[in-house]
Amino acid sequence: MSGTPARTADAATAAEVVCLGESMVTFLPSQPGRLADVPSFGRGIGGAESNVACALAAAGHRAAWVSRVGADGFGDHLVEAIAGYGVDTSGVRRDPSRPTGIYFRTATDRATDVHEVAYYRAGSAASAMSPDNIPYATLPATRVLHLSGITAALSADCLALLHDLTAPRPGRPLISFDVNHRPGLWRDADASPEVLLDLARRSDLVFVGEDEAEEAWGVTGAAAIRAALPEPATLVVKRGAEGATVFSGTGDTQGTADIPDAADITTVPALRVDVVAPVGAGDAFAAGFLSATLRDLPVRDRVRHGHLMAAAVLTVPGDLTAPPARAHADSLAALDDEAWGRLRLGPGWTGDDQEVRTT
Repeated sequence: MSGTPARTADAATAAEVVCLGESMVTFLPSQPGRLADVPSFGRGIGGAESNVACALAAAGHRAAWVSRVGADGFGDHLVEAIAGYGVDTSGVRRDPSRPTGIYFRTATDRATDVHEVAYYRAGSAASAMSPDNIPYATLPATRVLHLSGITAALSADCLALLHDLTAPRPGRPLISFDVNHRPGLWRDADASPEVLLDLARRSDLVFVGEDEAEEAWGVTGAAAIRAALPEPATLVVKRGAEGATVFSGTGDTQGTADIPDAADITTVPALRVDVVAPVGAGDAFAAGFLSATLRDLPVRDRVRHGHLMAAAVLTVPGDLTAPPARAHADSLAALDDEAWGRLRLGPGWTGDDQEVRTT
């Protein structure tokens, strides 16, 4: 598979990207602190794949979300809220016997020791997704099918579905896979590294953080991650404050990567951002990278659009926000390396009338 998705005959009407996975109603704290101490919560939506779909739709792409929700008020809210971003939700099915998942979280960064998440998703409607109940007719015409490792953790049926969707077949859309290693979701935590590695190897475009690769597979550094994942045509290694490194072109398929040429490795520094809330950045980065991929932009610009979309989310309180206008983002992505390095983005930077700061 190539790093750029092929266009299909009916691409004019089909979704450019289909995102499949669970979304939940999210309860956001009214103030920092332990869950035990937070007096009230606001309601939002949360789900890695639906976050990507919402960001892509807001950026002007035809995006669809496929999932299952309960036949309950929370399911109504999810479908209406996600559709409100311009996402096609016609592939969402209602389950009359299982509830919509919900969760509560603290305001702190997921990577810190004080971050808490309380999931109420066991037995949810989405955990019952399987090869038998997903509307496959909506999938072949899309250019990209975006998945994540979170779905694999939900149930044996969900894992079977991902194995089916990532299986090689004629006409398969480009498979985008965000590893999203969440140890707390797996019933058998010992199985998760092997499962996620297998799914990543079956995909065409893979997003993985250096930290989660070390935690899941015990590999350190971008080059070692590529050696562990030689198969994907495009491997995006997210390196936190250091930026992101992209490996383009496949190695061999015997478990050891060819030594890539320097032209096949692109590293783009991260932006300096005045962070308001450190949540949702990974999904936003994937959406920005996918948006630029759909537009056939150079690899460097794909990464820069990922950084810009992530910066948009980092400078607001929630997981989702309106991205910068395309012309605004394109002008920033086109800066020379020195000007890119001097950017500093804070709240409100995405507005057309906002002046972007440099240092």
